[in-house]
Amino acid sequence: MKIKFRLLGAVLIIALLLAAFYYSKSGVGLHEERPIFGANDKTTIRLWYTDDALTDYLTAKVVEYNQKNKKTRVEIECVSGLEYLEEIGKASVNGEHYPDVFIMTHDGLEKAYLAGLAGEIKNPEFLDDEALGFSDAARNAVTYNGKRIAYPYYFETSSLLYNRTYLEDEVRARKQAEIDAAEGEAAQAAADAGEIVGEDITQGDGSGEANESGDGAEAESPEEVTVSQEEVDQGVRDMLPTTIEDILLFADNYNAPDTVESVFQWDVTDIFYNFFFVGNYMNLGGASGDDIGTIDVYNEDTINCMSFYQQLNQFFAIDESAVNYDKVLQDFIDGKTVFTVATSDAVAKIEAAKAEGNCSFNYGVTTMPALNDNYKTRTMSVTDCLAINGFSDHQDMANEFAQFLCSENTDACYTMSGKLIAHEGIPYGNDSLASFVSVYGNSVPMPKLMATSNFWVQLEIAFANIWDGADVNDTLKTLSESVKLQINGTAVEEERLPDATVIITEGQSE
Repeated sequence: MKIKFRLLGAVLIIALLLAAFYYSKSGVGLHEERPIFGANDKTTIRLWYTDDALTDYLTAKVVEYNQKNKKTRVEIECVSGLEYLEEIGKASVNGEHYPDVFIMTHDGLEKAYLAGLAGEIKNPEFLDDEALGFSDAARNAVTYNGKRIAYPYYFETSSLLYNRTYLEDEVRARKQAEIDAAEGEAAQAAADAGEIVGEDITQGDGSGEANESGDGAEAESPEEVTVSQEEVDQGVRDMLPTTIEDILLFADNYNAPDTVESVFQWDVTDIFYNFFFVGNYMNLGGASGDDIGTIDVYNEDTINCMSFYQQLNQFFAIDESAVNYDKVLQDFIDGKTVFTVATSDAVAKIEAAKAEGNCSFNYGVTTMPALNDNYKTRTMSVTDCLAINGFSDHQDMANEFAQFLCSENTDACYTMSGKLIAHEGIPYGNDSLASFVSVYGNSVPMPKLMATSNFWVQLEIAFANIWDGADVNDTLKTLSESVKLQINGTAVEEERLPDATVIITEGQSE
């Protein structure tokens, strides 16, 4: 019996030594808590995210990935968004259940990169694959110092939302007015011709009787003319504004129904919905928002654009104290406005209202109009991306999983979470969603410079002051000097530029 126990003990010792040798060769140690046994010998990698709306979708994707992949087993965890990067850093340094991949907004990538929590992705040319269709906005969002340090996953941006039913009704009304006017002119011409013929008859024989051609007979009633749906569709396309001045002109000539309280309304208190006014001319950090040497806030174009913005207050008197995005969107759903600026979440909210019987009209999304013929617009965007933890011991596997997620080619992400994938070609089956994807491709990614993190608060204040009548030139000059002081640590005196020259002449105050 003693010999058997000794032999059994020797076998156990040999097994433990072999296990230790396996662990040392596989690289699993204190920095790894990876289940080996009971998981088909797969290596576990973890994904962290903060938005619970993604849970069902990510769970389905992980199940799909785990079934197909023979080497990797993925686990997901929804964590608090408070001090998100700090918590990732702590877990990574301590080697405690840290994420190999995590989802974050792209504007925090500089901070993640400098903390060692995000590094250059494997095969960065993956984002240039034309079959996937990543836009410049998507690639710029994840670029830092010339390196692609994350994968663009899904996005948010804003564009112009319009009440299609109102526009269709207006097209029909204007078409009918044209028809009525043409018929009126024809009737008047016929009446004038009848008077001339009557005079000729009287002068000829004095009888005053009608001639054989039927002059003097009772006129026939004109046939009712209907406007075809093709004509209506074309009319709506022609009526969609290409400039904000077009909206003002529309308001001048619009015979609004009683339900309409304002032709155009948007949240003037939120920079995300205001930024398009200066987005094409205000440069903070270059195309990728990472160049500390490129700060161009105060220039003649931004002065003119902000002057245009200020002048809109006399046409669309929006009370800052009584407006916010939720109210603006609800007013649109209730049919109180014709045009508004909205983010992609508006589509789901309108569809839900229609399903509940609380919205009876059709709607659409179109490209954000220019200000006028001289000044273009660009909206701001935020891209949520997949970053690879620089502390992960499974970089290749983490990259493979991230590529799998951002290669989504169905509308499942939107239907299950309400998120729009950050590349083209997704069959959403909804023109409005496709419009948001198109707008995103030309958007300005929010800069990722840590040194200018509070710039957006300052810009929002500047917009509010200008809307209320503050001097545009002085306000932008002060803003520029403030941001440069924050970056350089020394005061900068900007040379004062000429005042604005743009003047809105179309439209009347509502």
